[in-house]
Amino acid sequence: MPVITVEYEDLKELGVDISRDKLIKILPMMGSDIEEFDEKSVKVEFFPNRPDLLSVEGVARSLKGFIGLEKGLASYKVKNSGMRVYVDKSVTEIRPHIGMGVVKNVNFNDKKLKQVMEFQEDLHWVIGRDRKKVAIGIHNLDVVKAPFTYKAVKPDEVRFTPLDCDHEMTPAQILREHPKGVEYAHLLERFDRYPLIVDKDGNVLSMPPIINGELTKLTDETRNILIDVTGTDERAVMQTLNIICTSFAESNGKIESLKIIRPEKELETPDLTAKTKKLKVSNVTRIIGIKLEPRTIVDLLGKARMDAEVISDDEIEVKIPAYRIDILHEVDIIENVAIQYCFNNIEPEIPAIPTIGEEDPWHVIDNLIREIMIGLGFQEIMSLMLTNEESHYRKMRLEEDERVQVAQPISTDRTMIRKSLLNGLLEFLEANRHEDMPQKIFEVGEVVYLDRSQETNTRLVKKLAGAIIHSNANFTEIKSTVAAIIENLGYKFRIEALDHPSFIKGRCAKLKDNGLTGFFGELHPEVITNFRLEYPVVAFEITFPAR
Repeated sequence: MPVITVEYEDLKELGVDISRDKLIKILPMMGSDIEEFDEKSVKVEFFPNRPDLLSVEGVARSLKGFIGLEKGLASYKVKNSGMRVYVDKSVTEIRPHIGMGVVKNVNFNDKKLKQVMEFQEDLHWVIGRDRKKVAIGIHNLDVVKAPFTYKAVKPDEVRFTPLDCDHEMTPAQILREHPKGVEYAHLLERFDRYPLIVDKDGNVLSMPPIINGELTKLTDETRNILIDVTGTDERAVMQTLNIICTSFAESNGKIESLKIIRPEKELETPDLTAKTKKLKVSNVTRIIGIKLEPRTIVDLLGKARMDAEVISDDEIEVKIPAYRIDILHEVDIIENVAIQYCFNNIEPEIPAIPTIGEEDPWHVIDNLIREIMIGLGFQEIMSLMLTNEESHYRKMRLEEDERVQVAQPISTDRTMIRKSLLNGLLEFLEANRHEDMPQKIFEVGEVVYLDRSQETNTRLVKKLAGAIIHSNANFTEIKSTVAAIIENLGYKFRIEALDHPSFIKGRCAKLKDNGLTGFFGELHPEVITNFRLEYPVVAFEITFPAR
């Protein structure tokens, strides 16, 4: 998780003048972990669900509410800059979404430039999935001219000087030779054209998601900036833009919007319109465990930098700032009420029902499985239960079937609950292609199937999956591995041939009549290339009996 350094002097300049000792006590109550501190600064770790706190300006804004210096929505005026951005249809299949904003009256020095770069990279990691979903560019506005165009060009069609370089290069050369190009080339390797943002005179501002141009490099003399955010997920793009713009506005920056003209629609960005949600007072009482009056809840939400109005004895209307992308449900608002009330002020109660704690039998076998797998030389991973149809089905060469889908997914890569562990293993191998071979990984975890005979219409199933990748990985190796696992678990190892779309025909088998079900074999070359892997992969998946 991101760790940011907050200097006490910076907080003071932003209007938060409190002692170091008081700050050290307050920050954990706001949902952070303190890594270390000294006489000058404190290093703080915030959870990824609060990217608005990844800058000192965001921390100061929240602190002002927590200690009562300011309450309610922070007011940000957005002036129309009159500038336009034209989005060419050539980027539709590459990175179709873009948001841009202007911030004037900024003040940079060496320290502030470093903070901005760190903030940008933290957002790349937390929201952008290392630039895959969202990429950010921040430019010196005063050296370029509107209107701007976002388009895709051929690999050698254009030449420009990339950031921290002293000569011009084509996009293809950047991907081959520039350090940032080499690092992020995989994001564009499937395409025969590369995105560029250019100004009225054809000057290149940026090659998303790789690198900015040297022309628009920020210096301590920069006073007006242009922010671009591009990506594959429109919501994430706009949320990221809102977070950056409002962060600069906290240090007296003046926000201006641009008109984005896309082939199918037009929009103004940034859009800082507050979201509105309803909150039931009874739910606050039920979840937190204390009875709070509606007016008290309104006051606490004001400290959380939200506006709230009592609609009735049991209903409050809440306005949520555009930079608070973590507020998805009523329970998220209730969490903010609890934080502002202060968890230390909530007295714990012993449950009225006497219970004796013991390990859940459902998980007893997990430790045995882990011991066996580690003994066989495997490394454990833990992937998310949420995945997406592209990775779960299409990349695995499987036909889509019934599954538990997310009604309101926050991103396009988390749209369903997994029914298999294998694609999670392959995603891990894809992200660790730079590591030495061989790699042997496993995961023991739960998947969810639709089952209308159950009260919840779903059935939870425990699975174990493993994968091995190296130049000589083969069926014999994975067969002996699975045999060792089955026999160490106390089952008999019996198999028969299986034709599975994810595996090479004739090199896949299923477990037979042993109380377990499962399969193993050599993954199909198409599956391997779909996950951008370059070596043979053998894998298995075992399903355990239901509870």
